[in-house]
Parts: sequence; structure tokens; C-alpha cells
Amino acid sequence: MPVRKLNNPELNQAADSLHNAAQHVRNAVQSKIDEARGAATAELAKAKASALRKTNKAQQKVESLLEKTEARLHKMIVKAQKALDSAVQQAEVRYAADAPTAKPVAKKRAAKKAPAAKKSRAAKTVR
Repeated sequence: MPVRKLNNPELNQAADSLHNAAQHVRNAVQSKIDEARGAATAELAKAKASALRKTNKAQQKVESLLEKTEARLHKMIVKAQKALDSAVQQAEVRYAADAPTAKPVAKKRAAKKAPAAKKSRAAKTVR
């Protein structure tokens, strides 16, 4: 929409002054908005970096906890396997001792296995 020129020169000058003032206000407000945007962006970047650091620390703690738990689980599995092996050997010895009709070879195997297991445990504890 074209601006209508007035016949009064003072009104024309006032309109031009208002237009220039509006442009200055617009530029000033735009610069303040840009400053606020820059400050907000900087604060968001700081907050994001802080959150990432905290996330990395938490992730490291969780990973170390998982490693410790896996190590404990491995130890428990090894211990359970050893206990199972010893229980089976003891059961074989009992079966061989209780069964008079059992084959003599089975008795000899059971008798050989039981002392060997005891020696290996003693050797491991000495080390």
C-alpha cells in the first residue's frame, strides 16, 4: 500500500522522522534479540556439556559395576563347578563302596579320582 504524500511539509517531515525512529527501534530490538539468542545458545551448550559429562561418568560407573559383577559371577560358576565335580566324585566313591556287585574297575577308578582331587586342592592352596 503506497504511502500518501501530504501537502503539509511539517507533517511529511514528522512522518519521515517516525519512520526513521521505527527503523532504529526495530534495529535495536533485533540486536537485543540476537544477544539473547547468543546467551541462550551459550547456556544451552554449557548445560549440554555438563549433562554429557554426567552421563559419561554414570556410564563408566555402570560399566565398572557390570565388570565386577561378571567377575563375581565367573568365580561363583567356577566354584559351583568344582563343588559339583567333588559331589559327583564322592557319590561315585559311595556307590562303589556300597555296591558289592559293582565291577572292580569302577571301584578302582573312584578310588583313584578321590585322592587325586585332594592333592590338587592342596597344591592350589600352597601356591
